[in-house]
Amino acid sequence: MTDVSSAQAATAIRKARGALARYRVMAIVTGVMLLLLTTSMIIKYGFGSWLGFDVDWATTLTMYVGIVHGWIYVIYLVTVLHGWSVMRWSWGRLAALVFAGVIPVMSFVVERRVHADGVAKLDGLAARYDVAAA
Repeated sequence: MTDVSSAQAATAIRKARGALARYRVMAIVTGVMLLLLTTSMIIKYGFGSWLGFDVDWATTLTMYVGIVHGWIYVIYLVTVLHGWSVMRWSWGRLAALVFAGVIPVMSFVVERRVHADGVAKLDGLAARYDVAAA
């Protein structure tokens, strides 16, 4: 086992907290965009096709929201991969995080659990290395 100084531990914990915070923000943004996309698709296909209402605006909205969600999801994946590598999460957690960005509401549920687990892990490491929890 290698010896880790208190300063090295503090730096690693600070970087991990930053990665966890970035993941949290992107999970929420991705979740909101996915809910908007789901809603616009329900309007487009539910009300437009099945009920016969004129919802041409929903087609345009679905297209733009879909494009924006797609790019936000790419940024979300980058933050997931960074957080996964910094926090040393399991492969199963990585899979859950990846799927959370494409299943409506799942990103909010997974984000709460992952954030709570991450904070607990980092607080434990801070106490172990006698580093002030920031």
